[in-house]
Amino acid sequence: MKLQNVEKFIASRSVVFLGSVDENGTPNIKAMLKPRQIIGLKEFYFSTNTSALRTTQYMNNPKACIYFYKKGLIKYTGVMLRGTMEVVTDQEIKNLLWQNGDTRFYKYGVTDPDYCVLKFTAESGRWYQDLKTEEFEV
Repeated sequence: MKLQNVEKFIASRSVVFLGSVDENGTPNIKAMLKPRQIIGLKEFYFSTNTSALRTTQYMNNPKACIYFYKKGLIKYTGVMLRGTMEVVTDQEIKNLLWQNGDTRFYKYGVTDPDYCVLKFTAESGRWYQDLKTEEFEV
């Protein structure tokens, strides 16, 4: 497995699963649309609501993972990245990630107080394909 192949795989996915930890230490999973921006295998940026449950969980415990997968007829491929999630409210970053159509979620536009960015920073990962797994560092 080459890390470049992992990057290409991630870039081809339209859905990602985000893992967080709640106040009881229980893992939580949520499906989201693909990241708005990806920098290598290290940084992933998502748009979300400041009022969202996961946002609160990440503010209380930044430990996180993200998971991308592809299920074929007989073949399954997946990659999990482990790291931390930061809730970003910096207006400059919010401006960079804003897209046309976001006003349907944030009626006050890019400055809506309920609009924030999640920045995931990967530390390590695990690749799965053809009944084989491989750990890697980012």
